[in-house]
Amino acid sequence: MKIRILMGSILAHAYNCWIGNFPSRRVREIYLKGWLGKFGSKSGVQMGCRFLNGRKVFLGERNVINFGCLFDGRKFSIRTGSNVSIGPEATILTLGHDPRSATFADRGGDVVIGDRAWIGYRAVILPGVMIGDGAVVGAGALVTKDVPPYTIVAGNPARVIGCREQVDGSRSFDYELEFQPWLL
Repeated sequence: MKIRILMGSILAHAYNCWIGNFPSRRVREIYLKGWLGKFGSKSGVQMGCRFLNGRKVFLGERNVINFGCLFDGRKFSIRTGSNVSIGPEATILTLGHDPRSATFADRGGDVVIGDRAWIGYRAVILPGVMIGDGAVVGAGALVTKDVPPYTIVAGNPARVIGCREQVDGSRSFDYELEFQPWLL
């Protein structure tokens, strides 16, 4: 086994089994800043989140990652923009298998989540998907294809159910997230 793979496995195990469940946001943040590909300023990752190959996970500024999320960066990368909210127990996958392959071959791709996107509780995003700026993925949705900017999708598989705009019809969202509870 290559030393790089072994070390990556040890780092993942340390975070996923111990540090990720430690009730101090600051301790988790220090570890993630050194392990992830990027950990944007003022971002927060709550307890119980798991990362498979943190080096391929790039979190933007002011992200809120709720408890129990899974980031699968084993072979391809996951990139989030700024002010992204990811609900509890959401799963972002970058790798799977081709069900038509006689050899059970790998199949996957990068996942990109744009600025001010909102991913709901227990949503699942499959490999190779791009979530546009300001898009909303409903709770429990299974996202199998790209979601255009400012679109609201829900269901299994996820389908467009609306458009995200303000009461006046504009799409000018300028909020900044900052949810960093001490123990969560």
